[in-house]
Amino acid sequence: MAAALLVWYDAHARHLPWRARGGEPSDPYRVWLSEIMLQQTTVQAVKPYFAKFTALWPAVADLAASDLDDVLKAWAGLGYYARARNLHKCAQAIAGDHGGVFPDTKAELMTLPGIGPYTASAIAAIAFGAREAAVDGNVERVVSRVYALTTPLPDAKPEIAERAVRLVPKTRCGDFAQAMMDLGATICAPRKANCLICPWIEMCNGRAQGLQDVLPYKRPKAAKPTRYGVAFWIERGDGTVLVRRRPESGLLGGMSEIPSTEWSEAGVPENPADAAPVRARWRKLAGTVRHTFTHFHLELEVWSTVAPATEPAPATAKWVARGALHEEALPSVMKKVIGLALAAEGESSVRPR
Repeated sequence: MAAALLVWYDAHARHLPWRARGGEPSDPYRVWLSEIMLQQTTVQAVKPYFAKFTALWPAVADLAASDLDDVLKAWAGLGYYARARNLHKCAQAIAGDHGGVFPDTKAELMTLPGIGPYTASAIAAIAFGAREAAVDGNVERVVSRVYALTTPLPDAKPEIAERAVRLVPKTRCGDFAQAMMDLGATICAPRKANCLICPWIEMCNGRAQGLQDVLPYKRPKAAKPTRYGVAFWIERGDGTVLVRRRPESGLLGGMSEIPSTEWSEAGVPENPADAAPVRARWRKLAGTVRHTFTHFHLELEVWSTVAPATEPAPATAKWVARGALHEEALPSVMKKVIGLALAAEGESSVRPR
């Protein structure tokens, strides 16, 4: 099976910016960076971010020496911001504790910040040729179908991992890992498998049983709750806007935000102004900001006021020129808040970049 897949891969491998070409050795830094970025994200979404990061920080030592705020700014919009914080911590650990050289085993890689079993397996296989199975969502789907595994995910994960390891050949382990990813991404697709051009068509039990388009089975997901809150758009007479830094830990940790109330499933607070960072006369803007996170939906009202030019910034906050908001490490939900506020002022064509 491995031989058949590698023949297919040699002819049909995707050309991705983080992959080595023409027999060149894989760069562990580029493999690691791409694998962290690709978690919970698509290849198309990652490509411009990968290009930006490798231009700003061509090597792990460059990333380690960078400021966390700059990393968060470069990451803004890619989501799952704990990845960016761990990326920076991991680079510093490699530079400080490993002499700037990536460990070459799965066990050692898993001791680094932000590197779990899948990412460690992928780096070990692709960058160092270790006989490891990198089991992501694509590989789970391929293995489930090839062996017609009907146990629903996530319960099937241990069996999938065991069978995936057995498939890994003794040589070209990195190519095999990437071939499995490509097979799942381009042929063994989630909604409809392109079986007629699959190198494993004759070996696939799922196809033989007519299950190729329904496997893997998954347990029903619980409905996402909705949380509510109020964001406070505060502009001083000098044209600056109040921006606050979120706590380092937790959701959107370390990112910049327009100050807001707590986000609660109980609804908007009865007196939102009590939670505002400044005392003022508030105006509720038309419209609602809606955003979906991994575990909940969010709906935000936006309230606006104008503060005196001498109004001081509260702790953990600062005044930022409106034209410089795009330079802040703003998550997508906060860009939506800013967009609504500017639109309410008749500036809908102006957006933070």
